[in-house]
Amino acid sequence: MTFFEKIDRILIQGDSWKTILGGLWVTVEISALALLAGTILGALICLMRTRKNPAVRGIAAVYIAVLRGTPVLMLLLLLYYGVLAKAGMPPVMVAVVTFSLNVSAHIAELLRSALSAADKGQAEAARCLGFSVWTTFRLITLPQVLRIAKPVYQSTIVNLIQWTSVVGYVTITDLTRVINNTASRTMQPLLTISIGMLIYLAVSYLVFGIFALADKIHKRRRGGGGQ
Repeated sequence: MTFFEKIDRILIQGDSWKTILGGLWVTVEISALALLAGTILGALICLMRTRKNPAVRGIAAVYIAVLRGTPVLMLLLLLYYGVLAKAGMPPVMVAVVTFSLNVSAHIAELLRSALSAADKGQAEAARCLGFSVWTTFRLITLPQVLRIAKPVYQSTIVNLIQWTSVVGYVTITDLTRVINNTASRTMQPLLTISIGMLIYLAVSYLVFGIFALADKIHKRRRGGGGQ
């Protein structure tokens, strides 16, 4: 069998490409929803982590430590078989909840580190000039935090997409499961899995490309504003 015949068998016959795209969509859907919910929850946990109240800080610290230290597959299995599935929650939503919790712990610690690294002198100067606490945070601290956190946040997104490859354990037909099924059906595991890896790689670089494009647009707007 030639290389192109193998490609035809893997991607074309029986509209396999549609099945692969369907699995990719499930992966993207879970990743996007988990990232949105995890970012919001992570910001709230970060807020708790930086409070003066020791009890609130302690709760946030335990939350971060437990979720960062627990393998995401174990958490997924626990929530699916032990908690949420029994309540009738669809497997995809169980996966979204699982990855939201996991990624929120990483984002909370990322934001806390970025806050610690931000220039406090600029914020103090703004307060001396009469800026409110919220205005100072929005105009001075937040832009610094976003700039500092952005590189690691990008990597967190890519890691999240990769972590979702375990959702097949709870009957979800994502990209990895579709690739595995296709490899078994076509008896071409090496080529099929290589195609799956290339798809994941393409999605990862798409994420980095989106951030790079956003940076370029932002720089152009700042440059245009100064002209």
